[in-house]
Amino acid sequence: MNNGAWGRILRIRPIRVYRPIRLLTALAVLGIAVGGLTLALAADESALPAHFSGLFNDYTPNTVAGGPYEMHGRWSLDLDVGQGTATFSADMTMEMAAFANPDSDPTALKPHTHHIVISDGTIHNSPSDTITWQNTCVPSPPFSPAVTGGFVVTGTAYVTGNGNNPPFGNPSPATICILGGMQNSSITGAQAFVKFSNFTLIFGPPADTHFGPQPINGVVSSCEGPEAPWNHEPSDCTVSVVQ
Repeated sequence: MNNGAWGRILRIRPIRVYRPIRLLTALAVLGIAVGGLTLALAADESALPAHFSGLFNDYTPNTVAGGPYEMHGRWSLDLDVGQGTATFSADMTMEMAAFANPDSDPTALKPHTHHIVISDGTIHNSPSDTITWQNTCVPSPPFSPAVTGGFVVTGTAYVTGNGNNPPFGNPSPATICILGGMQNSSITGAQAFVKFSNFTLIFGPPADTHFGPQPINGVVSSCEGPEAPWNHEPSDCTVSVVQ
């Protein structure tokens, strides 16, 4: 790079209102020295964020009965990195894609809703794990531009249909991927990247008969660190600009 291997990184993020933290009280209760606090913050910098949220917008394949359908919704993912566990929830609206409606009749698009929960998620982020983002999350054809990092959560999904148990039944295995990019040392001049930018959700049977077996694609809107005791908020889901 023009300015050396490590350029100046600017973090662009929405304005946040921080809650006051009673740091001295937290230190007294926990018995943490100032040096310990510094080490803890440094360790927290390298950890995964604890809370993710975002949106998804995609289509089912035309092999789905009555489809293809449009899928739109919002999702949230909470990680307990220390335990290696995760929980997930999503709210989805679905209706037949307009181009699949031969009569162009908006009243015949079969609109309906789904709520999705995963309470037994397992985080896969270790170099020794056999489940990795490279062998689990890259679709065919692959992303363009390519993603260059991420992690995986696997678990058991329970799904509703218009608030009821769906016709395809419960539960279903599910895989969540949080993916993104990093600084590219081969680029000279300014560049921008987001460490965690992309979301995918993949269903196994029986839910794949309705949503399809392909990744459902979405965006990571925000992520936050653990709230206590120092309320650290990572910049992993905001734009980093290297000059």
